Amino acid sequence: MLSKLAATVAVLATVVVGSASRADAADPVSCLPGTQVCVVQVTQPGTQPSAGTPNSGVVASTGQRVCTVPATGAQVSCFDPVWGWWNDQDGCYWKLADPQPADNVWWEGHYPNGAIWDVLCFPIRPGSSAGGWTWRASPPPGYGGTSVTPAQLAQQAVDQMTLLGPEIHLSIPADKFATVGVPVWLWTGVTPATWGPNSATAAVPGLSVTATAQARQIVWDTGDGLSETCRNPGTAYYAGGVTSPTCQHVYQRSSAEQPGLAYPIRATTTWDVTWTGGGASGSLTVTRVSTGQIRVGEVQVLVTTS
Repeated sequence: MLSKLAATVAVLATVVVGSASRADAADPVSCLPGTQVCVVQVTQPGTQPSAGTPNSGVVASTGQRVCTVPATGAQVSCFDPVWGWWNDQDGCYWKLADPQPADNVWWEGHYPNGAIWDVLCFPIRPGSSAGGWTWRASPPPGYGGTSVTPAQLAQQAVDQMTLLGPEIHLSIPADKFATVGVPVWLWTGVTPATWGPNSATAAVPGLSVTATAQARQIVWDTGDGLSETCRNPGTAYYAGGVTSPTCQHVYQRSSAEQPGLAYPIRATTTWDVTWTGGGASGSLTVTRVSTGQIRVGEVQVLVTTS
């Protein structure tokens, strides 16, 4: 269901033109090539019209896609910064409404699934709608150039962050043995890549999404059949320290019977990611893993009598 066009700074008018051409920057009228539809820009006294026309020339710069008006075959810009992405199938520009309207009639009972889109169609035919708001479960054909969705861009933003597993640190040097019954401190170096916060933005023409990631916890699989869940990066060991105030593990058995005489360590960081862009928002969870090992020995006590 399409709404009536919302009031905007541009007024849509049907005019007869001899030949379609791009309007000058100062011209308040800009027309789509091959159509009888122009946009007439109306400004209040004392204000300056904003720059830009529907003919943004994205196709010429990419050379990957040609967009046409179904009714006339005339070429139009595949993307316009004001109107959004062109859909060859219905002859309309589609752009995510930003912000998305609250749950109301436009959602047709689908809220919060899908999204509300601002649609503008050419040419306007007698008795038909020029567009307006409408609900769709998924982006229309041609949106984002490759039909990319905000959620897909969010995943691209996550990939750009290069989130890593923990930077494994133990209170026992790698060339030493931990001792049965003595706490082993566990921690990670704190950087944007190992604990956060971390953020990145992924974009295609007309759509950008910014994602922010923050580590929530690290699960330390200590190799002896047990694990420790630490909802913090841990505390770096200091000389003389005994019990970690935040994250530690106590081994109860020697690693003498383990392959390589060492327990394997597998540390998994859980990252919470929130994203927003294109009039939409969401969240996702990702995990990253690091591995290491630790050797554990027992203290032998020799008791003698005289």
